[in-house]
Formats: sequence, C-alpha cells, structure tokens
Amino acid sequence: MGCILLSGDAFGQKMKLIGDSVEDVSVHSSQSKVDGKTALRITKDSVVVAFDEPTFSRINGVEFENGTIEVRVLSRVLPDAPNFSRGFIGVAFRISDDNSEFESIYVRPSNGRADDQVRRNHTVQYFSYPDYKFDRLRKETPEKYESYADIGLNEWIDLKIVVKDSEAKLFINGSKQPTLIVNDLKHADRSGAIGLWVDVGTEGFFRDLRITHN
Repeated sequence: MGCILLSGDAFGQKMKLIGDSVEDVSVHSSQSKVDGKTALRITKDSVVVAFDEPTFSRINGVEFENGTIEVRVLSRVLPDAPNFSRGFIGVAFRISDDNSEFESIYVRPSNGRADDQVRRNHTVQYFSYPDYKFDRLRKETPEKYESYADIGLNEWIDLKIVVKDSEAKLFINGSKQPTLIVNDLKHADRSGAIGLWVDVGTEGFFRDLRITHN
C-alpha cells in the first residue's frame, strides 16, 4: 500500500497542486487562498458547452485502480453562471491516457438545502464518460446513481471515495455510512489517472488531496 498526499498531512509525500503536478484539461486552474488556506482554484473552460465532460485538473504521476481518494472541496457559483448551475464539483478517476474515458462522482452543493425535495435528491451524482452521463442514467435508472447530502455552497466539504473493482462508495464529511454506493462502475477493468473536476458555472477549490492505493 502506498499513498501520495497533496497539501496538508504529515504522514506522506507532499506535493503542490501547481506547475508540473497538474495538467489542466478544458479548465483553468490557479493557486488561491480560501479561509487562510492555500487551495487549487478551478473553473471550466467556456468553450466546452456540454455537461459531464473531461473538465478537470489531472494529477500527474498517479495511476489509480483501487483504493481511496480523499479531498476537501469548496464550491461557489460564478456571477455569470446560468440559472441551472448548482456548484458542480467532484473527482474523476480511472481516466484514460487520452481523457476519452473515466469515472466521476460529484456533488451539487446548492441542491443540498433547497426547498424542493426533488432537487435535494439530486445532490450527489455518479457518471461514467463518455456513454453514461447524468441525463442518460437519470432517464434509464432513476434514483440509482444519485442521492441526498446535507451540504451547501461556500463551505468546505470532505469527500472520500473508496473504490474496489466495480464498486465505489462515497462518504461525506466523515460519515460512517456511505452517501452513495455504485455497484457497477463502467470502467472497472482498468487503472487510470485522477482529476479534480468541475462543471459549468462553478468556481471550485480543492485542497488536502490524499490518494491511497490498495
């Protein structure tokens, strides 16, 4: 078992989320200060208009198949964001070399405390690129790949994704029980890179990324 730590843990290798350690894929990233802490700020490139696309900062030098991904995220809605923006932010994993295939679990923080139960039910999302985006999964298997979580915009959220073969479990803010369980990951037969992912209208911040390989 080995691990790569990014910003903020004394028990492993520390890396900065800038320069050669990340590669931007249809996003713009930069270092930023939030609550006095250094974080990686990421926004989606406006030329990408489709949803659930390869829009992430890819972590260089990491090959991941099974293990645990932990990261703290904070999401804001940009001033010029469309009205359907929800602060989309999360993690992509098992990313292929050419970014044409990957898995992702992300959250919609503005849904977590909405006065609409349907929106609340859509707070957490799994999708698999390119064939199983959120709209297809919601249409063909409603409720199976989405769930509720008590989270909000402009607050730090701890995401922990535990991956084993075809299964992934998401734990939020130190919960003992998973918020979402996916039993049929679409790219279960291979390893790949990890990316810090955002979508339209989101100003996303990431820090304290820890990757443990099993």
